[in-house]
Amino acid sequence: MQQRKNIAVILAGGKGVRLDEQRPKQLLKIAGKKVIEHTLEVFEQHPEIHEIAVVSNVFHISDVEEIAKVNNFRKLKRILNGGAERYDSSLSAINAYMDQDVNLIFHDAVRPLVNHRIISDCIEALKDFNAVDVAIKTTDTIIQVQDSLIDAIPNRDFLYNGQTPQAFHIDTIKKAYELALQDPNFRATDDCGVVKKYLPEERIYVVSGEQFNMKLTYKEDVFLIDKLFQLKSSVDKGMSLSEEVTRMLKDRVIVVFGGSYGIGKEILEICKSSSAIGYCFSRANNVDVSSHEQVSKALEEVYTKEGKIDFVVNTAAILDKQSLTNMSYEDIITSINVNYLGSVIVAKESFKYLQRTKGSLLLYTSSSYTRGRSLYSIYSSTKAAIVNLVQALSEEWSDITINCINPERTKTPMRIKNFGNEADNSLLKPEAVAIASINTLFSDKSGQVIDVKL
Repeated sequence: MQQRKNIAVILAGGKGVRLDEQRPKQLLKIAGKKVIEHTLEVFEQHPEIHEIAVVSNVFHISDVEEIAKVNNFRKLKRILNGGAERYDSSLSAINAYMDQDVNLIFHDAVRPLVNHRIISDCIEALKDFNAVDVAIKTTDTIIQVQDSLIDAIPNRDFLYNGQTPQAFHIDTIKKAYELALQDPNFRATDDCGVVKKYLPEERIYVVSGEQFNMKLTYKEDVFLIDKLFQLKSSVDKGMSLSEEVTRMLKDRVIVVFGGSYGIGKEILEICKSSSAIGYCFSRANNVDVSSHEQVSKALEEVYTKEGKIDFVVNTAAILDKQSLTNMSYEDIITSINVNYLGSVIVAKESFKYLQRTKGSLLLYTSSSYTRGRSLYSIYSSTKAAIVNLVQALSEEWSDITINCINPERTKTPMRIKNFGNEADNSLLKPEAVAIASINTLFSDKSGQVIDVKL
């Protein structure tokens, strides 16, 4: 039996009224990309999604067309006109595919944190059911109110909060809407609600959602989703380089600041073995990243000699593990200059070179960026600043990818100096972080925090 095509229908007809923005919420930028770009990327990369259709507000179809072009979304085949109501958007997709035997997987464009597991579970459920919803158990007590008085308190054990995707065999959702449109009192809630009301005999399977699969609705949600993207960060265990990445490294020009030892040194070793052209600059050869003159001169020398710079990596950092009150101002300023200002300078000075090659910039954060820790006040705060810098620059720069690596505890000279000898099996090897770093240089993602774990 031939597999039924799975069509992801991204509902993007919103006007952003509740958000009180001039542009609709799906076109707002969060974590370096427009919200709908994040959403489309998930479905584009899912192996069981065969095609994508976007149903857009008519005034923003050109925006969606530009997004499709810039991101080279190969699966995005149709951009359809939406309507005044949400169900108009659903009907637009149903009518577009009405002559095909397909599954329609409806998803809100403004739920950018949906993951592959949820989508896969929906597709799997469609093998046994014609209608599938996604929901999470309600954690708060729900009260039913009438005239400002509690009328009833439903049993929370049976209550769930609905999310998307909602998935259907096209014949099922088409038939439900045909019946609904004959009802003069029809009021749509969502697509599963239409099926439940007008095809009561149809069983609707519920897939477990995720708390973070939240919908961007109010201003506060922008902040929450942005933070969730930080915490969601990609994971790279740094185990090996693919043959493709090894091949692409050949003849690439890479500049590593802080490459005399540790992670930076390992990056250069890998590049050397792959016939890349690597340059190391550090305090060992009189280049201080907190000096824009020295950074500028180093980059100019490489460009003059090689005619291009493909990648710039800044691993330079120092760690003073002590309380703020015990640190001298000289040590505080040095730490801030190297850990944060150095990254700012490297980014600024690298821009003109990387723009020419559509290259990549890589910076480094630390697991302490998510929460300040005792004895790490300056280090933690500078590493948090790196994450914000990366996210901001990913929005400013369209031709350059910029990401940051967040390694777990790694056996580097800096760590040994501060912590002494530790069990080898409790630490990452610098080589693993270096491999993850090079993988990231060839990624098309930007503004991401890449976790490297044991």
